[in-house]
Formats: sequence, C-alpha cells, structure tokens
Amino acid sequence: MSDEKLEIRTAEQRKILWIVLALNVVLAITFLIAGLSADSSALIANGLDNASDGVVYIITLLALNRPPVWKRAAARVSGGLLILFAVGILFDVGRRFLSDPEPLGYNMMVMAVVAAAVNALCVWLLRKIHDAEVDVRAATTFSTNDFMANAGVLVGGGLVLWTGQAWPDLVVGLAVAAIALKGAISILQDAHSEAGRS
Repeated sequence: MSDEKLEIRTAEQRKILWIVLALNVVLAITFLIAGLSADSSALIANGLDNASDGVVYIITLLALNRPPVWKRAAARVSGGLLILFAVGILFDVGRRFLSDPEPLGYNMMVMAVVAAAVNALCVWLLRKIHDAEVDVRAATTFSTNDFMANAGVLVGGGLVLWTGQAWPDLVVGLAVAAIALKGAISILQDAHSEAGRS
C-alpha cells in the first residue's frame, strides 16, 4: 500500500474511532446516571462497559500508524480491561444482591433501547473499516458486546416490571460479565495469533 493510500486509510479510521469514542463517552455518562437513579446493576454495568470502551478507543487511536507490536499491545490492553470490567460487574452484582436493591424496570428498558441504537451505529461504523488490524478488531468486539448487553438489559427490565423483583437485573448483570469475559478471551486469542503470524 502506498504512503498516500495509507494516510487516507488512517485518516478514515481515525475519524470513525473519534465518532465512536464520543458516542461511548455520552452513553457511559448517561448509563451511570440512569443506573444510580434507578438502582440498577445492569445499567451501571453497561455504563462502566461504555467507559471502558472509551479507553479502548483512545488506545486504538494511539496505536494507529504504529508498528504491529503496538497494535497487539493495544489489543492485549483492551482484553485486560474487559477482564477488569467483568470482575467489577461481579463485585457490584454481589454487593447489590446483599443490599436488596429495587431497580426500576422502565428506566432499564428505555436506556437499553437508546443504547442499542447507538451501539448498532458504532458497530456499523467500525465494520466500515476494511482489512481492520488487531487493535481495531478489538474495538469492534467491544461495541458488539455492548449491543448484546443492551438486549439483555431490555429483557431484564421487562422481567423486573413483570415480576416486581430485582433478580432479573442481577441476572443481566451476570450475563454482561459473562459476555465481557468471552470478548476478552477472543481479543487476547486474536492478539496471540497475530503475534504468531509476525
């Protein structure tokens, strides 16, 4: 690839990553505020997830135009952050289980629909990056995980409304942690495979 084409490709990637970063920062703040006001473990988990996504997009932006070793390091950091995020969710679910929370199902469902739309846009934008390298693939995994987590929050919110109990919210929190761990393993395996090919 010529230097000119590489510069154009990098500029396009950078633009997409900045847009996705901005969307995730707004979502993180909104989710955390809604989660605290609704006493929802699932919403707080999603807010923390979007915040960690923002960090991943910053790392990915820093790795653009860098040698492959930087890109693999960015992917590994992304995988590590997902593991930390999953542990944080499990801690929050345990704390809320012991404190008998009363999440607001309606708030959960509204936020899930809004976030699903934003995350679908993020996934669509990231998939426009052709021949994505390992760091960008890691960022795409984050947004895809978010979209799946939003579906879980929507179902959990409906079950909270239907049953009048908090357990669906806690179950969704556990499911989000499981999705995060699966994504982390996938990212770390991808980075390891890239190292083996270089």
